[in-house]
Amino acid sequence: MRSVEAQVAELRGIAERAAAAGVRAGAEAAEALVSDGIELSVKVRMGKPELVQEAGARALGLRVFRDHRAAVTYTSDLRPDALERFVAETVELAKLSEPDELNELPADDQFAMTVPELELFDEKVLAIDAKRALDEALRAEAASRAFSSKITNSEGASFGRVSGATAFAIAGRGRQGFAAGYASSYCSLSVEPIADDTDGKKRNGSHWTAARFVASLEPSEEVGREAARRTIAKLGSEKIATGAMPVVFDPEAGRDLLRLFASVVSGGAIYRRSSYLIDRESTEVASKLCHIVDDPLLRRGPGSRPFDGDGLAARRNVVVDAGILHTYLLDTYSARKLGRASNGCAGRGVGGAPHVTTSNFILQPGTTPKAEVLRGLDRALYVTDLMGFGFNATTGDFSRGAAGFLIEGGQLGRPVGEITVSANFDALWRAVDCIGDDLDRRSSTASPTFRVAQMMIAGHSGH
Repeated sequence: MRSVEAQVAELRGIAERAAAAGVRAGAEAAEALVSDGIELSVKVRMGKPELVQEAGARALGLRVFRDHRAAVTYTSDLRPDALERFVAETVELAKLSEPDELNELPADDQFAMTVPELELFDEKVLAIDAKRALDEALRAEAASRAFSSKITNSEGASFGRVSGATAFAIAGRGRQGFAAGYASSYCSLSVEPIADDTDGKKRNGSHWTAARFVASLEPSEEVGREAARRTIAKLGSEKIATGAMPVVFDPEAGRDLLRLFASVVSGGAIYRRSSYLIDRESTEVASKLCHIVDDPLLRRGPGSRPFDGDGLAARRNVVVDAGILHTYLLDTYSARKLGRASNGCAGRGVGGAPHVTTSNFILQPGTTPKAEVLRGLDRALYVTDLMGFGFNATTGDFSRGAAGFLIEGGQLGRPVGEITVSANFDALWRAVDCIGDDLDRRSSTASPTFRVAQMMIAGHSGH
């Protein structure tokens, strides 16, 4: 088996040749993204395998520029002669597109000069075969079903792993160009047991673990038992009376809110004027407790990358500092639309052009233990799940279905569900009055537990 270094070098060579071919074919500049990866997915349910799927994919995405016109294409046929034809056809396609004066490469001095080692690849991930993956899923589901007699069914357990390499190259007339590549891996395990409630409803909960390195995964049995514990905790769930009260978001629900916040600080949303945070830089957009960063340079981070989708150096961006909005997230195109410079926030797949994206988007943890976040709350709501899509990015109006637990006397109490939590998003973030120390780093958007002083809860009209 060839080394991952050899794989990266090969892909980099292909990307360089494709970009150079674009310039030879008449483009003023061309960029090529090549990916080569393999993915395994398995699922078991009630102790039996339901899915085993493994597939590899190798493809090249090309973007060419000519007279401020651009064309984006992709192919999986990387044979030299086929690639030459593909590149020539892409250049011809660019001639037919609408011109945009912003369609050009970044300046040479903006490209990444070095590629930092971020420890994104674990060869042990690729070594996980279907038998091992099925075993992990089976043990996780079995542990969830054995946890309690109240677990009566299962939506199953899934294990997945993906590993591969990516290379990116840029060439242009009279340009120094850019070429680099890296390898990455990721694996995950999830379990979703089901319990029967006294009212005949099915209650399901879940738990999951994920990491770039196999050794960082939680043990399968622990994942299953935690999934069962969360499922059983939902039994007896009921509505609560409508009213305003403090709301505590656990890391899973907090991550959902943070993703929405990322969408309104995106340069694309700003220049399209579809964000309530237009013209809000250097103003207060959250409480002073809130520090939000986008950091692609975290070692082994699920969203880490050594350079962005425009070939620019990855950099840590402080988005919100002590409640003050410091910057939007910008790729090259959105930055130009706003008369600014990119801050390295471009993402890209082989099938499309660069776009604004986050890397590791994190609400920084506080120093308060989770139990202390709840302490002193006579009556409040602890949200574990958010459902629906009730968010208006332009106005900031937010309203989502929710489930979780009632907080009484500073402790988690009975489970609640079929309720709605609502607030203006601007007011919600300004009302954050406590942030826990339990940052959840399993995914690229990461949040600790945090508390909002007051939100409106829609439940039933009685008391």
